[in-house]
Amino acid sequence: MPPGPASAETALGSPLVERFGAFGETVFTTFSALAAQTGAINLGQGVPDGPGLPLAIEVAAGAMAQGRNQYPPLAGTPELLTAIAAHQRRFRGIELDPERAILVTVGATEAMAAAVTALCEPGDEVVVFEPCYDAYAPAVAMAQGVVRTVALEAPAYTFTDAALDAAISERTRLVVVNTPHNPTGRVFGRPELERIADRCRRHDLVCLVDEVYEHLIFEGAHLSMASLDAMAERTLSISSAAKTFSLTGWKIGWITGTPELISAVRTVKQYLTFAAGTPLQLGVAAALGTDDATYAAIADDLKVRRDLLCSGLRQLGLEVHLPAAGYFAMVDLTSVTDLDADTWCRALGREAGVIAIPGSAFAPSSGTHLARFAFCKGESVLAAALERLAAVDLSAIGR
Repeated sequence: MPPGPASAETALGSPLVERFGAFGETVFTTFSALAAQTGAINLGQGVPDGPGLPLAIEVAAGAMAQGRNQYPPLAGTPELLTAIAAHQRRFRGIELDPERAILVTVGATEAMAAAVTALCEPGDEVVVFEPCYDAYAPAVAMAQGVVRTVALEAPAYTFTDAALDAAISERTRLVVVNTPHNPTGRVFGRPELERIADRCRRHDLVCLVDEVYEHLIFEGAHLSMASLDAMAERTLSISSAAKTFSLTGWKIGWITGTPELISAVRTVKQYLTFAAGTPLQLGVAAALGTDDATYAAIADDLKVRRDLLCSGLRQLGLEVHLPAAGYFAMVDLTSVTDLDADTWCRALGREAGVIAIPGSAFAPSSGTHLARFAFCKGESVLAAALERLAAVDLSAIGR
């Protein structure tokens, strides 16, 4: 009998393959469990309060009642594929063939994993900008690839050409770009995107762009990598309904690109989940076609909550890196403690009743003094969290 896969321990002791041994339980599972155990207010995970966009819910519920409850086509329902194509034309100026250039996925995370698996051979290298969302490295591990990081330097969270060039080698296959950025809220401008695009063209690389916060921008504007010169043929763009419409539990995402690239991703995706929920896809299709005022109101409301949390944290003596987009604010803890972020954040949940995520979850080497707070919560929840934080000595947390 041929030997089984390499494992972190013996096959009997741990069947987990070695390349996943370093990941274990996600930081969000760990800290959400801490919130449940302690009764803490959870400003860790990006789970919005409220039910989500009413239009999407009404259409999905109607579809269920009308019997639209069976498998959709692998690529997605015709209604959602058409809506995504219209969205890209309306907001990005990009023309897509709904039948060949779009693939609906079970959230943006599946789109990322399927794309990396489809395009990377074992040993291929994938460039990511760090801090980065914690699902990127496991996606590369699933493909048996190698992560190469480019540091985003706080507090501006930008990168140098030297760092980008150093991360690219003859084994590089993909560059992963996340804008608007999680966890920092940074919106990459045209000069930064052009610098990345230049390397992709020069080294014949595919650019995999995570754009899930594309409509949640408070300062600046989102620019799609696929709209830059000679980038449409080498860019895969990922987005979802989760963040824009506060429908994180629906897990409806999508990936767009050339028919050739999408065909490769679809080949992998069909053996992961095959397809996402039919009535939910119909609800998202309706949501994408909503008017400009609705999109603007969603971002404006979130900006109010950003300002509430960030100003409150600053009044407590924390150094806040004000985000230009997204759900989260990064906080430099050195003004209140010399403890590492993981220790401080765990103690904060137990002693102050508020959960934040340590920055080391997104940047293991450089995030040890940073914490991420979510502001996608109701104003009353944010106010209650600030009251709890004001009631303790933050410099004494974890001592």
